[in-house]
Amino acid sequence: MNPGILYALCAYMTWGMFPIYFKSLQEIPPLEVLLYRMVWALLFLMLVLTVRRQWAWLKPVLHQPRVLAGFTASALLLSSNWFLYIWAVNHDRVVDASLGYFMTPLVNVLLGSIVLGERLRKLQWMAVAMAAVGVLWLTWQSGHPPWVSLLLGITFGLYGLLRKTAALGTLEGLSLETLVLFPIAAISLTIMTAQGAHGFVDASTSTQWLMVAAGPITAIPLLLFGAAARMVPLSTMGLLQYITPSLQLIFGIWLYHEPFGGARLMGFVAIWIALALYSVDGLWNSYGRKKVVIVK
Repeated sequence: MNPGILYALCAYMTWGMFPIYFKSLQEIPPLEVLLYRMVWALLFLMLVLTVRRQWAWLKPVLHQPRVLAGFTASALLLSSNWFLYIWAVNHDRVVDASLGYFMTPLVNVLLGSIVLGERLRKLQWMAVAMAAVGVLWLTWQSGHPPWVSLLLGITFGLYGLLRKTAALGTLEGLSLETLVLFPIAAISLTIMTAQGAHGFVDASTSTQWLMVAAGPITAIPLLLFGAAARMVPLSTMGLLQYITPSLQLIFGIWLYHEPFGGARLMGFVAIWIALALYSVDGLWNSYGRKKVVIVK
């Protein structure tokens, strides 16, 4: 078996089990979890870069304002996505979070059309339209848009768009993002501690160790994903990515007993039909390119 598939499975399954991890950190407020996650992720990535002797990229980047600006923007989007996800898990909105990541591929398609001027094929337009139907249905049923899902999908989609055109690889890019976020995290934690916010200090020892583990838990799946992306066809990665929101949905319904009635299910079904159309289009387009290569 292509080892890249194993890397991708490990990455997507780890992300899929994030609700269990963040539920275990409920002793600590979501904002504090986010700030400590930034700190521990940076420390772990610095260790990885040191072991691999992979620091040569940093000095040239520090003299490129446009690259720094781009990664500052992506870092802010990533931290916003992280915070919203942690908040959703700790406020019993795991099902909403799963919907956001189900929607992300469709958000990517729409952003590609709007921002990059990519022309959408018929099935892609149908997928976007069906997703819009699902969102409208959920809005009508609940009386308000599924804002948690939409914000998660949009922030991660915009983050992916910025990283798509970025000049650095997965490890270097994530390291630069956490380096940019570190001063914000350090200053915020100092102010919060001075004001008496001691969520991490007052937490149980097991929770503190779980918080420290945020470094490798954040970085390792991303590194596995980056390795898999270089070894596995894009069409295969596109299908495997649904493992993450599927696991999150299962945990939300059966482990945390979040409501998932028939009306809500219909909205999800519309999104799933949209994803099926998107996947069929991707597979068909990939198959067509292979035929052209064989003929040549």
